[in-house]
Amino acid sequence: MIQGTTSDAGKSTLAAGLCRVLYRRGARVAPFKPQNMALNSAVTVDGGEIGRAQAVQAQACGLEPHSDMNPVLLKPTTDQGAQVIIQGQARFNLEAGAYHAYKATAMHAVMDSWQRLAAQYDSLIVEGAGSPAEINLRANDIANMGFAEEADVPVLLVADIDRGGVFAHIVGTLALLSASERDRIVGFVINRFRGDIALLQPGLDWLVQETGKPVIGVVPFLHGLHIEAEDAIPRDPVSADADKKMRIIAPVLPRISNHTDFDALRLHPQVDFRFIGLNEAIPPADLIVLPGSKSVRADLDFLRAHGWDQAIRRHLRYGGKVIGICGGFQMLGHALHDPFGLEGAAGSSAGLGFLEMETVLEQEKTLRRTEGKLVLADVPVSGYEIHMGVSTGAALQRPAVLLESGAEGALSDDGQMLGTYLHGLFDHPQACAALLAWAGLEVEDATFDYRQLREAGLDRLADTLEAHLDWAVLNPLLT
Repeated sequence: MIQGTTSDAGKSTLAAGLCRVLYRRGARVAPFKPQNMALNSAVTVDGGEIGRAQAVQAQACGLEPHSDMNPVLLKPTTDQGAQVIIQGQARFNLEAGAYHAYKATAMHAVMDSWQRLAAQYDSLIVEGAGSPAEINLRANDIANMGFAEEADVPVLLVADIDRGGVFAHIVGTLALLSASERDRIVGFVINRFRGDIALLQPGLDWLVQETGKPVIGVVPFLHGLHIEAEDAIPRDPVSADADKKMRIIAPVLPRISNHTDFDALRLHPQVDFRFIGLNEAIPPADLIVLPGSKSVRADLDFLRAHGWDQAIRRHLRYGGKVIGICGGFQMLGHALHDPFGLEGAAGSSAGLGFLEMETVLEQEKTLRRTEGKLVLADVPVSGYEIHMGVSTGAALQRPAVLLESGAEGALSDDGQMLGTYLHGLFDHPQACAALLAWAGLEVEDATFDYRQLREAGLDRLADTLEAHLDWAVLNPLLT
């Protein structure tokens, strides 16, 4: 099990890399995360929903993602509440206090999924959540040491040296664990190191002497490595290259979900893609993309409060293009209705009014992996749907995509606006090229294979771990 001294210490990345190392060695290996809190999710082969990071780790193992790989997923709807997904299916919304009490019940689902996977695979790589030293959350813990103790698994503790204080993070974490939990930690991995390793060596020697535990590796900072984010928004442009041919922007909504939809744009060599915070000036762009949202009506209020509705109207007047995905698609219609209070207080809100349609949130969630054709260019497209909204109206008579399940989405009569529930819209290289050409990218060949880039990133990560970890210590733990 990989646990971290902090959030974003590198747990997801290290787990993905170990998965790929073992997969390349021919092992039957699978990922596992007992509890995840994230708004980036993926649809599984068994029709469930798990955190995006575990889907990436499944890819590293050469597997289709399965709901057992992340049996508890929490999707925040407010600062104090979340939708609770158990073994792939949405069960209910709970406030933080109520979920804390529910964790003892959730542990049964965690161990049920763990035992099924353990019976199928030679090795399981487990990812913790946050830090095991969050003492306010230790009661009924199912995410870190509570699970490790129940399942009796060894733990690697990873710490991020790039943010500073790495030795304090490690020693402080150990100090807040029980004796049995400290004994469970077999060693440390120091992540994102830059510089001369010789200058770090005195600190490593001190750490070993102080804790009695080995440093199993120091992993270098991998510039340009792309592994899909578990939840954090990548804010900096990939490149400030003046030769970028097109600018695309997307608002950072308070409850933005599945923003990995835009990784293919953010990493495209000819695209200047920017996430724009709601307090930042809205710059000119060729294409505005409205992302998914876990609380569409509340996020629509934020958009209006920060002037995005007027910015989009101005953008359209000057010939710009707009794409709405999932919640962003719903926002483009005339109205959004939440009669059951699934994403907040029950009620209705006016949409942006660009498309002749309305959306009603229904209690049964659509979870579907699918493929088909992009209407505007008759090229392949593939992805997945995760939504509770059902949209109806005249705009849907001119669909954006033709999927296995039927016509879906909408393309406006003037050709300036496209909306769809399909996540992963830009991942297929031909679909991405066609959409960028529709938005005005004038180059002979705009094809960019994002899926190939993901595979190359996993292999680069595995190569790095092969070179920088102490496999004499690790191998007996992994087989």
